[in-house]
Amino acid sequence: MTPETVERAIEALLFAADGPLSASEIAYRLPEGAEVGKALAALRARYAGRGVALEIINDRWQFRTASDLGYLMVEEREEPRRLSKAALETLAIIAYHQPVTRAEIEAVRGVGLSRGTLDVLHEMNLIKLRGRRRSPGRPVTYGTTDAFLEQFSLPSLADLPGAAEMRAAGLLDINVPADFMVPDPSSGQTTEDPLLLEEMEETEFAQDFFEKD
Repeated sequence: MTPETVERAIEALLFAADGPLSASEIAYRLPEGAEVGKALAALRARYAGRGVALEIINDRWQFRTASDLGYLMVEEREEPRRLSKAALETLAIIAYHQPVTRAEIEAVRGVGLSRGTLDVLHEMNLIKLRGRRRSPGRPVTYGTTDAFLEQFSLPSLADLPGAAEMRAAGLLDINVPADFMVPDPSSGQTTEDPLLLEEMEETEFAQDFFEKD
């Protein structure tokens, strides 16, 4: 084999290999007498400064992305934050019963609601303050945001699915309490509340979001 032929053969072997190859492994695949060492040195010089480089690590050879171009191979993805069972139940209740107060959420779930649950939903921009009821204590009410609709691919609140579809979409955990009731979104039930005051400003959030009803 000519030096050029040996280089081409080694180049093909290294590109096709599952991992790095030693000089002896390369020589085993080539005709006897092929000058593997010279061919590797020539290949290394030829690829110097290119997008891929021929490198030797622990006496094994491999083509690798040039070190200064490694950033091109990095894929940055934002991992979606997973909601706890309590947060999923709370979000579903707010979606179907909004505007709804903390006390009403607790009544539907049958258990107390931690401040952290509402905090997480607000941080993820899935819920917002809707306003205060004109009732004793003027409790704060909560509703869903446009980001909630986008998250679950809903054109509008009128398109909320039934209980089975909610579970499939991730809106409702499959192990919800037995008495958890889901209203029928096709019933024409309105989400407007005649007892609700005008919407609260976001600046009020800090002092009112975690207010006990």
